[in-house]
Amino acid sequence: MDQKTIFLTILGMAVVTYIPRLLPVSLLSSRSLPPLIFDWLRYVPVAVLSAMLFPSIILQGHQVTFGLDNLFFWAAIPTLLVALKTRSLFGSVVVGMMVVAVARYISG
Repeated sequence: MDQKTIFLTILGMAVVTYIPRLLPVSLLSSRSLPPLIFDWLRYVPVAVLSAMLFPSIILQGHQVTFGLDNLFFWAAIPTLLVALKTRSLFGSVVVGMMVVAVARYISG
């Protein structure tokens, strides 16, 4: 691929990535949202993250499994408890990584 094609591809990807983000901001910046809409929008990132994570936590291959061999499911439990108690993203990530690392170390 030549440099011009690569540059135009990157530029096109940037445009289609940022237009859906900037369009709502520019249209809604001069308006105040009703409290119900504002409260609803606060939960969108959590819902999207949960929808992306949940299948990878409970699926192994193409099967739902809650057995002892599903390390990520069992690591998610203390991670969720830390997240609920501390409300700390950093703490939750650290606990999740530590549980997985220790379990992998112990299991060999």
